[in-house]
Amino acid sequence: MKKNAMGKCLTMAALAAAACGGMSAHAADWSDTSIGYRYGTQFAEPYNGKDITKNIINFTHASGYKYGTNYLNVDLLQSDATDGNAQEAYIVYRNTLDIGKITGKDLSFGPARGAGFTLGFDWNTKNDAGYGSRKRMYVAGPTLMMDVPGFLNLSVLALWESNDALQSDGVTRTGRYEYKTHPMFNAAWGIPFGTSGFAFEGYLNWIAAKGTNEFGGGTAPEINFDGQIMYDLGSTIGMGKNTFRVGLEYQYWRNKFGNPSTVPGSTAKTPMIRAEYHF
Repeated sequence: MKKNAMGKCLTMAALAAAACGGMSAHAADWSDTSIGYRYGTQFAEPYNGKDITKNIINFTHASGYKYGTNYLNVDLLQSDATDGNAQEAYIVYRNTLDIGKITGKDLSFGPARGAGFTLGFDWNTKNDAGYGSRKRMYVAGPTLMMDVPGFLNLSVLALWESNDALQSDGVTRTGRYEYKTHPMFNAAWGIPFGTSGFAFEGYLNWIAAKGTNEFGGGTAPEINFDGQIMYDLGSTIGMGKNTFRVGLEYQYWRNKFGNPSTVPGSTAKTPMIRAEYHF
């Protein structure tokens, strides 16, 4: 990754991590931080049309504090030659305020244990020669916290997204382009299978079309499902509960980044292996 891009990535990650730490330090209820690795050979990128192999290292932090929860994930992705050996950094940060905790009222009803409001951002940079994504996206909207083992959060979020992509010459950039504000339905979950050591985790995003893209073409609604079955291997080998986890992951991403299904590489069907060390 280019030095300036890596510097920006580390700066953004540090700011988000500081926000997580600052909010949770006052009254931390729980905290979980991990470093992980995943690998797959069937990733897809729009306008490529070929299977891409990627190695991904990630840093993840989740914590609960007096008024809600924090979530931070930093992915560092390395593609093979099929994608020009491209490198990418992608950061996701979410803060969900629990309205019941803030107001001191029990807001549970039916299958929901509470209601909240989620704020956050996505940030990326990629140095591929074809598109060179520099996505910036802010999100905000209501969240329902469902009453399940582990957690299941359902959110309807407004997205304010922009990009600064490469022109067809692979050198000149389009300049910061603002897409139409559009909604997203998000489900995020982590549900253990009793005391078996297995858990089902992941997310599902349905994202509406975001108007015309930076090149004047139309966009399409996206579906992005990413789920994994993880096993607590750490307990089995004496490392401690949920210290070292391994599993299988699958991602289905239709109309990736809003590209219609007629675009080669716009649909990804990607099995992966995954490992995580928690500390």
